[in-house]
Amino acid sequence: MKLNLGCGMRKKEGWVNVDKFAACEPDQIADLEALPWPWPDSSVDEVALIHVLEHVGQQVDTYLGIIKELWRVCRDGARIEIQVPHFRHDNFVIDPTHVRPIHPESFLHFSVQRNLEWRRVGSPATPLALYLGVDFEFKSARYDLTPEWVERLRQGMSQADVSQAVRTYSNVVMDCEIILEVVKAPRPIGPPP
Repeated sequence: MKLNLGCGMRKKEGWVNVDKFAACEPDQIADLEALPWPWPDSSVDEVALIHVLEHVGQQVDTYLGIIKELWRVCRDGARIEIQVPHFRHDNFVIDPTHVRPIHPESFLHFSVQRNLEWRRVGSPATPLALYLGVDFEFKSARYDLTPEWVERLRQGMSQADVSQAVRTYSNVVMDCEIILEVVKAPRPIGPPP
């Protein structure tokens, strides 16, 4: 099964399109903040959360519950695609329904391998994977630059300068795409990639 969670009007052919609003005409109506979710354990092969996570989980316990449910319903090796507005872009701030900024690296907190490495080196980072009993491997993050910054790159601005701008300024990146993989089967623990 493939779940397109919070599909809104963006339906995906061959997926179960899920939304809490009947006006979207989803295949299935479900509120992602109403836990537990209606799908069985390890029943999902792929999940799309396209401009969804920034709208849910304003309360920390609710957000962490959503993460736990995401892990529970997915099988080992399931792929999760997340797209969110960049937390320092006006598109995030303008929408009154956006309740949670999402940073790609926040998903490292849900990696057992990363949590164990943090423990080994004495990091103060919160080992949420160990606390919650979940495990996600962070596969990649892609940043979609605003047209102005794409043009600056095209005109010869260095990638290093753009990367510095991303870390420093607002309205450089519009959206982020994050790819995670669900880990359920025991895997060898080594240094994080």
